[in-house]
Amino acid sequence: MRFTKFGLALLIGALSLGVVFGVTSCVESYTVGFLYVTGTATLSTGNYGFISGYKIDHNTGKLAPVNGLPISSEGANPVRAVLTSSSRFLYVLNRGVDAEGNGDCTTDDPCTGSTITQFIVGGNGILTYQNTFYTQGINPFRLIGDPTGNYLLALDHDSPSSAACQAALGASVTSCGDITVFQINQNTGRLSVIQDAAVTAANCPSALLPCPLTYFPVPANPVDFLLSGGYILTLTAANPQASFPYSGGGIVWPYAYSSTSGQLTLSANSAQQLSDPYTASGLVGEGNAIVSGSGVVYVLDNEPATIPSCPTTTCNFNPGTYSSHILPFTVGTGGALQSETSGIVPDDPSLSNPIQLLVESKGKYLYLANDGSNVAGIYPASNIAAYVIQTSPYELSFVLGEPFGSGSAPQCIVEDPSNQFIYEANEGDSTITGRILDPLSGELDGMRVTSTYPLPGPPTWCLMDGRTG
Repeated sequence: MRFTKFGLALLIGALSLGVVFGVTSCVESYTVGFLYVTGTATLSTGNYGFISGYKIDHNTGKLAPVNGLPISSEGANPVRAVLTSSSRFLYVLNRGVDAEGNGDCTTDDPCTGSTITQFIVGGNGILTYQNTFYTQGINPFRLIGDPTGNYLLALDHDSPSSAACQAALGASVTSCGDITVFQINQNTGRLSVIQDAAVTAANCPSALLPCPLTYFPVPANPVDFLLSGGYILTLTAANPQASFPYSGGGIVWPYAYSSTSGQLTLSANSAQQLSDPYTASGLVGEGNAIVSGSGVVYVLDNEPATIPSCPTTTCNFNPGTYSSHILPFTVGTGGALQSETSGIVPDDPSLSNPIQLLVESKGKYLYLANDGSNVAGIYPASNIAAYVIQTSPYELSFVLGEPFGSGSAPQCIVEDPSNQFIYEANEGDSTITGRILDPLSGELDGMRVTSTYPLPGPPTWCLMDGRTG
């Protein structure tokens, strides 16, 4: 068959358009990962919470619901979720409810029905409930997984035994929290409790039965905990905290962590009261989170600090009184925290109540989600502060144009696996908010598609699955 020049040109044009449309279609349908969000809406009997899931379009950041989700969290009041490193199993910590059916839960009016529920992650991000497990303590509220994917650790606000507190922490200790360590079966995902090798039948106090301990006592009034540099760092408060969410943290207790056995051993350095020369007391007194990113540990302190000047010549914040701030540290010998030379860093002056922090994958920018002040259900100043990270020496300075918008009262902040988008789940308006991350400036821009997505109820946590589809 022979073609005229005109016919040949038409054929080549048609083929070219076919290639272009084919490539475009492939790009637009590509899922770079999955975003999961837990929350407290009632989806089934028993006042159970929910798990929502979304596919992330790598070209636009648009979210599309995973087929079959949301589903029940199979427990009341879910507050944390962990995805194992193999992306095969998802675990949800459900705090339960107190005697009045609320999620506040105090030492005197503890949660009942606290569980850890296991889900299998299937193709296309589908979740299927498998099993329910239980922490060994009372009022659990934090859950983390170790990098090996072999262990899961839950922080309980209250230990079930004062005798266990005395045996592990000293004769004068009458109350404490605890960490329950679970080993993860790599084939089934089932959890089995790790026993504390330091308190065995041979040295078990007569008042403490049974032995050995099935949990690891930690000092009273825990606020948060973190695994960093081979240590479990537990942030505690000097005074008892009324109810969840806990705050008032200012003391860090380091525990050496064995990634081969799951054992925790209290470091010889013992307690470390964090100092802050710019607060009224000279100490950290309202810490509400301890988090890490790119090898740096950060304590979020939700109390006023008067900063007289920038500690270096290149930082770009003004001297003055700020409602909240960040303290950056490195982990030293024995798990002791060593202050970075830049010292404390202020939160954006228009924001308050920092709740979660994210260092993006390349270690260039830090984003700080601010919950805002909760007064009679009102959430003002709910936005994202943003910082440029400078190394050698370490320093944080504000990104030009921050703060960036979020929904009302963000509870978590995550980066998508392709390192293009930032998402927050917002308690105040039950939404997910997405923004584009500018890799050259660190600015968070509005998406070219829908940036806000509704949730079935107030969210409590979010996490990313880096699988593609």
